[in-house]
Amino acid sequence: MTDPDTDRSSCTQQQFTEGELRGRIDRFVRSRVIPLEPVLDGGGPAAADALTALRGRARDEGLWALPLPVELGGGGLDFRTYAGLAEAEGASDHGPAALGSAPLLDVTMLARHGGSAVREAYLKPLVAGEMRTCYAMTEPDVPGTDPFGTGTRAERGPDGSWLVTGRKWFTSGAAGADLVTVMARTGGSAGAREGLSLLLVPTASPGFRVVRELPVLGTGGQYEIALDRVRIPGDHLLGEPGDALAIAGERLQLGRTLRCLRWLGQAQRAFDLMCERAATRSGSRGPLADQQLIQGHVFDALLALRTTRPLVHEAVALIDAGQDARTEVGLAKVAAARMLQQVTDSAIQVHGAAGLGPDTPLPALFRTGRAARILDGPDELHITSVARRVLRAYGREGEGEGRGPK
Repeated sequence: MTDPDTDRSSCTQQQFTEGELRGRIDRFVRSRVIPLEPVLDGGGPAAADALTALRGRARDEGLWALPLPVELGGGGLDFRTYAGLAEAEGASDHGPAALGSAPLLDVTMLARHGGSAVREAYLKPLVAGEMRTCYAMTEPDVPGTDPFGTGTRAERGPDGSWLVTGRKWFTSGAAGADLVTVMARTGGSAGAREGLSLLLVPTASPGFRVVRELPVLGTGGQYEIALDRVRIPGDHLLGEPGDALAIAGERLQLGRTLRCLRWLGQAQRAFDLMCERAATRSGSRGPLADQQLIQGHVFDALLALRTTRPLVHEAVALIDAGQDARTEVGLAKVAAARMLQQVTDSAIQVHGAAGLGPDTPLPALFRTGRAARILDGPDELHITSVARRVLRAYGREGEGEGRGPK
């Protein structure tokens, strides 16, 4: 028997071409989500009510969970098709949550690596927006780029359950999450490459605690969490013991590319604000749009947008085809983070003092761009890993001059 909600979602979105669908999403985010950003940013019951109302509208308009599987209640779009819509969704930080695509990373990970009990318990509630998840990898005093230093441990009990003990930080959305994926050491000693695993921890479990919020450049959403002998079922291990790095690698490739797409949407939003300001604002010397320095800001920002977008979509194409996209994702991540910061900085400059205050989203967009160059892998990590991969290809025995990766 067909699920009515699943059938409505898939049939409704199929009525539109990709261009029409993008236009509908763009209008939804700009006319419905962005006006509610102050409420959504404030958190609490008012934010929860606003988000619930937005999700209801997204379902009614056939825009709910477009990249998630139809059989779970989503729209069933493949990743390459969805990538053309993700920029429009991402123009607001709240767009993916309002439109139901936010759990794409976790749904993909659990569908591929979770056991039958995990898939049965969590996948449909995640797609329906009834559960929220987060991902805990980084630890205090351990470089985030060095997972081998993970100190959180998971010990298996006689009954097959796991006891998880440790501390994580910069865990996005932990305070409101129902489930957290934790990287922990199930074997080996600190520093060893082997023995790292991923486990699903229900946050209602005894021993789980949110220690504190960690404001990033003045804004919230990141948390430090503690796990004190938290007992979880044995079937809440993802994959096999020791599979964490392989699973995390898949997740990071997809996650970083999704963020790049959303940063493109946010940069486009900043660019539009800059151009509108330049076109409508006049000073003692005439319209801002007539000043060469302002034109220089517009040109440089447009150049950054137009040159970054193909890098991101090259990564999208490789991931969609199931190919190794590490080099392309590294290039896209660094380029997109820098681009968002650059474009937003130019938009602030054109707005003058107004760009620093609370009347535009530019301070928040700039903060996102600056944080993006550190969180989810700093620029330096991606630069060195991409360069080493390229240079290794040139140094392989039997390969002549100019035979590096394409």
